[in-house]
Amino acid sequence: MDVARWAASRGVRLFCLTDHDTHDGYRATHEVLSPSGCQVLRGLELSCREYDRTIHLLILGLREGAGLVAFDDRLTRVAEQRRKRLRAICERLRSLGIVLDEDAIAIRTHGKTAGRPDVARALVDAGICTSPQEAFTRFLHDGGPADVPIERIGVEEGLVLARAAGARVSLAHPHTLREFFLVRDLFIRFRHLGLEGIEALYGRYGAAESSVWLRLARELDLVPTAGSDFHGEMSPDVSQPVVELPDAQAQRILDWLAL
Repeated sequence: MDVARWAASRGVRLFCLTDHDTHDGYRATHEVLSPSGCQVLRGLELSCREYDRTIHLLILGLREGAGLVAFDDRLTRVAEQRRKRLRAICERLRSLGIVLDEDAIAIRTHGKTAGRPDVARALVDAGICTSPQEAFTRFLHDGGPADVPIERIGVEEGLVLARAAGARVSLAHPHTLREFFLVRDLFIRFRHLGLEGIEALYGRYGAAESSVWLRLARELDLVPTAGSDFHGEMSPDVSQPVVELPDAQAQRILDWLAL
């Protein structure tokens, strides 16, 4: 687990691997980081749908029990849909004259369910695109020529599943909703169901953008959470899987997570 080893080398105190729609990497991450005294949480980034756009929820601190079993059952259905989506995306690319080996793409994910980022890497490897970002811009963005819509879990369902499994929930990279009023409305509608955090301290944010979300956190009494959104070559502007926080902000997150 290269990301966990990298984080360990930086002396990380709290770590949660948030792969999309799976927490399968938790045990390997825990084995790498726990000997150093790092607190490792089980979590994931859940893809949901609201306002006719994709919304990502950070699910932090999943706990063993019946709630996690129910959550895993739902994630299994999501994974099957994603496998079917990979085949459909490759078929759309073939109709555009681009042939990719979908089995090879799936193998490269090392057991994780392949998604659009994995197709983007394959397009780069095939010399069709010069970067994953170009692959999304040309082919894979929502509504793009090779995009295939997929049924998403609604925000309400995602929150109910997460809270039943003992987790806390934060809105990931809020800028991706593109409209401030939608971010605010999301918390007005769903805070009572457990949407309590906002990723205001985000790997790509400078101080000015963070300040926007920190103000909203103060207004609505939300917990400002931190995340690097490190994706290796997919995120060249995020150089490390670490976010450094002032003690007061770090302590508030720890208190919220009951650690």
